[in-house]
Amino acid sequence: MTLQAASDLLWRHWREGRLLAALPPDLAPADRATAYRIQALLEPRSAEPLYGWKIAATSLAGQRHIGADGPLAGRLLAEQVLSAEDVVPLAGNQMRVAEPEVAFRIGADLPPRPQPYTVDEVMAAVETAHPAIEFPDSRLDAFERAGEAALIADNACAHLFVLGPPAPEGWRSLDLAAMPTRIAADGREPYHGRGGNALDDPRLALTWLANALSGQGITLRRGQVVTTGTTTVPLPIQAGDVVRAELGDLGELTVRVGA
Repeated sequence: MTLQAASDLLWRHWREGRLLAALPPDLAPADRATAYRIQALLEPRSAEPLYGWKIAATSLAGQRHIGADGPLAGRLLAEQVLSAEDVVPLAGNQMRVAEPEVAFRIGADLPPRPQPYTVDEVMAAVETAHPAIEFPDSRLDAFERAGEAALIADNACAHLFVLGPPAPEGWRSLDLAAMPTRIAADGREPYHGRGGNALDDPRLALTWLANALSGQGITLRRGQVVTTGTTTVPLPIQAGDVVRAELGDLGELTVRVGA
């Protein structure tokens, strides 16, 4: 298979807002390692340095939903990041869901090394914590049945991302695993969850990512943002919604969805 051809096919469908029934057999990655090599070809397409990373399938329910054996890492391109004042476009979005997440901005490089990073080491490299909302999507039609390798190649369903303000001082003492979370849109029942829905603790999720990147020879870099996975069941959204995410004492974030 040609890695570049697989990346080109996915990218073209993203640019045109079209769905792809499946990657052709000669372009479909057979394993995670090959899928991540396809995903890496996204970076040169961005005019800016890599903004950061997302983690998908951080709960057992999420993994079962897409047939994954574990979490998936995806790249956040700078062009995918919106401010809280921006209107989130829905054009071409097949998933149409919003996910409340805990995000971290990295303050010191975590380069590849033979031994795994510990949670304490990773958290010592964190500069700030933030509430965030991810609006995932995929170019793969029936993405639930596409398989984890194809989803990784399609950037682990990374699409649009909004970072909230930094959490107040003292956030490091919070129990992020037990922290109650909530996401709601006008006129509908809110969805409730907790921080531990992301790999049992957002700090564990971040550590998983640092070690997953290390295993690929990739540095988690100072200034990059990592969003650690949804803390509730994804909230269905529609045009005109005002979506509000509440992540305990980390803070809140409100975003408007386009008409």
